[in-house]
Amino acid sequence: MELDGDICYRALRSRDARFDGRFFIGVRTTGIYCRPVCPARTPFRKNVTFYACAAAAEAAGYRPCRRCRPETAPGTPAWNGTSATVSRALRLIGDGGLDETGADALAERLGVGARHLRRLFDEHLGASPVQVAQSRRIHSARMMLDSTALPITDIAFASGFSSVRRFNTAFKTAFDRSPREVRRDRRNGHAVETEAPLEVRLSYRPPFDWDGLLDFFGQRALPGIESVSKGIYLRTIRYGDCAGVIAVSHDAERRHLVLQVAAQLAAGLPEIAGRVRRLFDLQADPAAVRDHLWTDARMRPMLRRRPGLRVPGAWDAFEIAVRAVVGQQVSVAAARTLCGRIVARYGESITESAAPPLSHVFPTPERLASARMNGLGITTRRVETLRAIARAVADGSLALGANGSLEGSVERLVALPGIGPWTAQYIALRALGEPDAFPTGDLGLIHAWEARTKSTVSAKELDCAAEAWRPWRAYAALHLWTSLSDGGGG
Repeated sequence: MELDGDICYRALRSRDARFDGRFFIGVRTTGIYCRPVCPARTPFRKNVTFYACAAAAEAAGYRPCRRCRPETAPGTPAWNGTSATVSRALRLIGDGGLDETGADALAERLGVGARHLRRLFDEHLGASPVQVAQSRRIHSARMMLDSTALPITDIAFASGFSSVRRFNTAFKTAFDRSPREVRRDRRNGHAVETEAPLEVRLSYRPPFDWDGLLDFFGQRALPGIESVSKGIYLRTIRYGDCAGVIAVSHDAERRHLVLQVAAQLAAGLPEIAGRVRRLFDLQADPAAVRDHLWTDARMRPMLRRRPGLRVPGAWDAFEIAVRAVVGQQVSVAAARTLCGRIVARYGESITESAAPPLSHVFPTPERLASARMNGLGITTRRVETLRAIARAVADGSLALGANGSLEGSVERLVALPGIGPWTAQYIALRALGEPDAFPTGDLGLIHAWEARTKSTVSAKELDCAAEAWRPWRAYAALHLWTSLSDGGGG
């Protein structure tokens, strides 16, 4: 990605937090790269080079600054809305998509050639997919060294390295210190409690509508699985053979979400943190979304009312697919009740929960693939659809991930019995992280747009209006849904 050095340098001198994560600064005289908000003395312009992402700075030979910790910056939004392929590739890499396979296999999953994928990464990020994956592994390991008491050998494999030797070499190259030295310095002589919950801080780019997300999740919280209380989101999760509870709260002053993870889930910390980032849409660039949607005057009152509105994501794509099918043509409250019955009957119980109201983890696809689901109040037709989705996910014929395009994902979903465009787009919006997904025909969206335009509109007319909101139609949909609870006013 081509960055204007003079503009970046002015942003660096301002220390404006709005530029945090948008670019990184390599200082040639020190061999260090920093965030624009680094408190260190501003280097001379002739001594700095600017990079679109941390991986590009590391590929150029720079080490992360120990003061501003660039690996903790909000996700770089340089590619958002510019290359959907790069965005999907980054999500797959974040899920470990290059830990066991190469870049050719990643490109095949995305439906593009390997050479084209490398060209896109070089254009938008200035780093190759392999370099981005290596940066992810190193930063995941650093997070685990800081937050857990896991042995360093376990951290090496949990962060995606195939051998301890490669891990030690890569870590020493990146930080100029060994993993043992980093852990010793971080603890400062104090031992980490092995049974205490782990805590990780996850950055975001302001503004951030925390209350809007909590309200959305609270209305849909599944009994036994989720809870929203006193400004904290809790839910049960499973990682490997362990189940436990995570808690997410908001530190508005420091612009972080605080993630607490049960100690028994320590080995899954990188994946858990990545899922929470997607759940709360922390990678979003609210300024870019606002600037685009602002061109439609009818959207402006909603943008003013809810700056920093995020698209609520999903902890698990299969769970959202089930909830979307159950929620067809019923109210949010009714869908919550029906899904709660599925959880109570088919979900695995947690015998020792740190949050007593939370008692189960969501059923697996294998469990629901043959479940009768009789007596739950769910129609026979929807039960058949739920089983079809569960079987397809269980046998691998349906991959609910960031593979291919939005259109391809929707096409694969609607090929299943009982899945229409609305359900497929809703799954894409929440579970697949597609910023341009738009649940066509949704009555709530139609009613909200009618309130905005003060006229009767059809689903087709709304779809036509939504064309101007590409590639951020998912955010427009959330603004419209939210306007109903806000009273629809300006």
